[in-house]
Amino acid sequence: MIADALISRWGLGRPKDRFRGRIVEGRVRAGPPGSGDSPAPRVALLCPQTYMNDAGRSVGPARGALKLPLDHVIVVHDEIDLPFGEVRTRLGGGLAGHNGLKSIKRELGSADFMRVRVGVGRPDSTDPEIVSSYVLGRFREDDAQVAELVERACEHVERVVLGSEKPEQES
Repeated sequence: MIADALISRWGLGRPKDRFRGRIVEGRVRAGPPGSGDSPAPRVALLCPQTYMNDAGRSVGPARGALKLPLDHVIVVHDEIDLPFGEVRTRLGGGLAGHNGLKSIKRELGSADFMRVRVGVGRPDSTDPEIVSSYVLGRFREDDAQVAELVERACEHVERVVLGSEKPEQES
């Protein structure tokens, strides 16, 4: 949902199937045309089409083909350890058992990539099947709350891309 919102927000066009995912490239369109002194940064938005636990098999080859330094990779992901609606930006740190992040770290060779952590809350159980079902299921919150969460996450991503976001330094 966040990737789709950014594609629309930045006017990036239609994604193509590459790197075991859907990728779209273009320039960030932030604010009215001509409002910035510097050229808009180039971006590539990749939505892996692998299982979440295998996302690195999409991210790694894309990073290699695009010749991106690790500090230019931004991973947007759900975070059950944050309450629904909270969004935080973080550079590196632990993986908190997130199998998608583990896969990405394995393929990138390091966990020192930027993350936009999107709080989805935690179910009342620690049972792995219930947690999995919770994370993969539909939001329980109403559409307005979900839209607000998506907008907040887009703002965080945009600030990182434009260089105005200062991430937390967590370990």
